[in-house]
Amino acid sequence: MKVLVTGSSNGIGKAIAEKFLKENHQVIGIDIDKSSINNDNYKHIQESILSENLPDINDIDILINNAGVQNSIDDIDINLKGTINITEKYGLNRSIKSIIFIASASATTGAEFPRYVASKGGLVSYMKYVAQEVAKYNATANSISPGGVITDLNKHILEDKKLYEAVLNETLLNRWAEPEEIAELTYYLAITNKSITGQDILIDNGEFLKSNFIW
Repeated sequence: MKVLVTGSSNGIGKAIAEKFLKENHQVIGIDIDKSSINNDNYKHIQESILSENLPDINDIDILINNAGVQNSIDDIDINLKGTINITEKYGLNRSIKSIIFIASASATTGAEFPRYVASKGGLVSYMKYVAQEVAKYNATANSISPGGVITDLNKHILEDKKLYEAVLNETLLNRWAEPEEIAELTYYLAITNKSITGQDILIDNGEFLKSNFIW
């Protein structure tokens, strides 16, 4: 299948692109950064998801909306408006079979930077709209909301022993997810899944359920 992954140069997006390549799919990546992926089935487009000059790409089967920023003035523009731009250009067409949005656990909890929370909450709502739009093509649309993930984006936490211990203590399983775990779930929802649609899947090691009862 022809798979389009945004934010494919690092972190979760790169892990997703590599998972689909491993399973012998054709992957196209869009990212403002260069890519280190070296595979004959991979094509890289170095461009912003907000760009009005994105190339025409026909017959996209699977769209993975992963690109995003955190704690910047551009959170809403890139995370939400950019994703809408990509989805309207490549996702709402007859060839589409699945659209996946990488949101955030903070879309549910609200426990993040304000613009980031707003952008990811909007992303989950937009996903539900898209699920209704692509149903006429017998396609699915879902979002994945990770909690803590071990990526360069969180390096400031990972390299601070006390801070990292504190955030791990806020999870039931005392761990953060690896990018490859998000990639595996993405692959299942996009390829294996036929009946789950319009749903936000939380993958947070039990952070949402963790509570401290103090007498």
